Amino acid sequence: MASDTNLIGRLFKGSLGYLRRIVGPAAGTSPRRPRKVRASARAGRDRNATSGVGQLSRPYPGDYRGTVSPRYSPHPDGKPDPGEIVWSWVPYEEDYSQGKDRPVLLVGRDGGWLLGLMLTSKDHDNGRRSDDYVDIGTGSWDRQGRPSEVKVDRVVRIDPADIRREGAVLDKRTFQLVARRLNKQHDPA
Repeated sequence: MASDTNLIGRLFKGSLGYLRRIVGPAAGTSPRRPRKVRASARAGRDRNATSGVGQLSRPYPGDYRGTVSPRYSPHPDGKPDPGEIVWSWVPYEEDYSQGKDRPVLLVGRDGGWLLGLMLTSKDHDNGRRSDDYVDIGTGSWDRQGRPSEVKVDRVVRIDPADIRREGAVLDKRTFQLVARRLNKQHDPA
């Protein structure tokens, strides 16, 4: 019972804070100064994918549904290329208006969009969807050094302008393993 009351209180307090940000301070009160927030904390917040206002460079057009021709072409030029793992905001599959900042393996291009596969540190080897994931080991994309897996059943589009930072270049052999599983996953046969 106490935890229910605590939860309701937190929800109410959060709702009031949200309303204050939308509507502004109440009449007759002085506005609060915004707290200084680190850029990395700002980048990790959920964003509204449809507005693009201060969030994404342009509205998210939806996940890529075509055939992907994975290309390994990383270049050490500071620009994102297939074969590199980068950090970017990725919309949730259930609701493109919400999402989170996460590492993504770039695998190709679709016009002005980069095509990417999400990484996760959760182990899916024994689950019913284990064929949807490829183990790629550890790398500098994860500061905690956790083993990662690439999710191959969903290809997301990423605007190059929305990439927050490069994490690493995936070795070519591992990239080819991911590419084979991606092609097998999306093979119409």
